[in-house]
Amino acid sequence: MLSGKPFPEATTWQGKIMRQKTESFIYLSALFAAMAGLYATARVSYLLFHTLVEGFSIVVASSIFIVAWNSKKHIGNPYLLFVGIAYLFIALLDMLHTLSYNGMPVFTGYGYPANQLWICARFMESTTLLLAFIFLRKNIMPKAEVVFTLYAMVSGLFIASVFYWRNFPVCFVEGLGQTAFKKNSEYLICLILVAAIVLLFRNRHRFDGKVFQMLLWSMIFTVISELAFTVYVSNEGPANMMGHFFKIFSFILIYQAIVKTGIEKPYELIFHDLDQSNRELLREIELRKQIQQENEQLIARLKKALEEINTLEGILPLCSFCKKIRDEEGHWEAVDVYIDKHSDADISHSVCPDCMARHYPDL
Repeated sequence: MLSGKPFPEATTWQGKIMRQKTESFIYLSALFAAMAGLYATARVSYLLFHTLVEGFSIVVASSIFIVAWNSKKHIGNPYLLFVGIAYLFIALLDMLHTLSYNGMPVFTGYGYPANQLWICARFMESTTLLLAFIFLRKNIMPKAEVVFTLYAMVSGLFIASVFYWRNFPVCFVEGLGQTAFKKNSEYLICLILVAAIVLLFRNRHRFDGKVFQMLLWSMIFTVISELAFTVYVSNEGPANMMGHFFKIFSFILIYQAIVKTGIEKPYELIFHDLDQSNRELLREIELRKQIQQENEQLIARLKKALEEINTLEGILPLCSFCKKIRDEEGHWEAVDVYIDKHSDADISHSVCPDCMARHYPDL
């Protein structure tokens, strides 16, 4: 008789679903409240809004580097390692972009370097997301120290071209807005990101399902952000604000994909390739076991055939007149019947020349 009480397994499963729904609701509510707070901040001081948004992206990019660098000996995915190291220098350029933004009392008396540094950072980010597939396709783990050094050199060249040599193309002119170089650069960055998205789809089997989805949407939001930055006229206009909001969404997904997953579920991120290799190894072991069983069955059949052949090699009781053979049970059988039963040989009847001459002299 049923007591009406739920099974423990069902209760645990339902409780897990409820906890996940509760956590998702709390997370989305907190995100909505944060976005609303940022929007209110922008209405009061756009400089404060910009500083908070860029500060968040700097913290996330630095966290990505910390996770990747400290787990570089264990990460089995060269794409994530390459991207993780590069994000430190993306954070550096974003920090300089924030400090040089119009209204910040740091880099004064020199045009609009913030727009130039923005293009530098976005070119570095988009090309990083694309070039990382070279290591993934060849399945070669990049040398962390070499990647760090190369990105340090490229970042140094970008910074020197903006602040020291001052030969980086102008990106914004007061009263006129963005230059053609700035807009074309944003379009080119979008094309690079689209190419990275295509390669991400082609290599989706190399990523955990959730990580793949987060990386995909992060790239999509980055493209939307870049497109928004092609239409603004003022550094404090609504298009500029929308571009920064989508940048937040992009970096939140990057955080979820690498930082949060790398800390809370390192198996899914760091040991994904190892898990896949273990599964392939298990399939190989099962295949070898099956082949071994088939070989054992074949050997057994060969042994049995050999034993039957060996019985024909012994002393056979053969009738001196009719030439029948006596089997193990005492029955007399014709030679052809006996051979057919005790060997794999096939009997084909014919007539020898002597019998032909004796029985068919006319032929």
